[in-house]
Amino acid sequence: MPNALGVPSPDKVAYMADAADLGRDYKHHLLVSLDLKPGDTVLDVGCGPGTDLPVMADAVTPSGRVIGVDVDPAMVAAARSFSHFYPQIDIRRGDAHALPVDPGTAGRARMDRALQHVENPAGVLAELHKALEPGGLLRIAEPDWDALLVDGDLEMNRAFNRFVCSTMVRNATIGRELPRLAREAGFEVEGVRAVTTVLRDFVRADYTLALTRNTERAVRAGAIERADGERWLAELREGDFLASLTIFLLSARKPL
Repeated sequence: MPNALGVPSPDKVAYMADAADLGRDYKHHLLVSLDLKPGDTVLDVGCGPGTDLPVMADAVTPSGRVIGVDVDPAMVAAARSFSHFYPQIDIRRGDAHALPVDPGTAGRARMDRALQHVENPAGVLAELHKALEPGGLLRIAEPDWDALLVDGDLEMNRAFNRFVCSTMVRNATIGRELPRLAREAGFEVEGVRAVTTVLRDFVRADYTLALTRNTERAVRAGAIERADGERWLAELREGDFLASLTIFLLSARKPL
């Protein structure tokens, strides 16, 4: 379906599932750092289509609970399909700025590439602080779109990043801001690490990183000349492609 600029966008549920498949390395670190045990309650804010819910449900077992929250009805519907197989999965439609959970509900909470899209990251972190029990763990994974590296024309890479950061992603550099924002929300920051995903296949990277779609949007917005954009994309398609995106992983705790 075309967006406001008339540029076709992929189906959101399918796109989220495909993007999750490309992030296996950082997702593994995120899951391990949650330290889930049988009987735990974990809150997944911005759970999307629920791709990551089953592995958390297995970790907490039927004695625990996995609460997934998403504002998008299509995502909620997709995520709820998992609850047929995992009774410990509880999906709720709600806004991250006003989480539909009681204070102190969860011992663990996570967000995976969702904070980049919210209106007020500080407000969402305050909600997560309220939703966690004292001593509860917070784990967040967020990209830094200004650190998207694409081998080839350096100035085109920079122009593409400027457009994405200024126009396409609400909080495009949220990854580097996580420790500061978490401390300001009252969390104790335990650590930050970075996981970089390297992509060598143009077709796969183009779908996930929206290289063609966002270059066309930048051209229509006057941020990139059409000839330059078309030349850049042709070189990426035909060359020895390489791109990388860095995901920052925050480990924090609500004080006792």
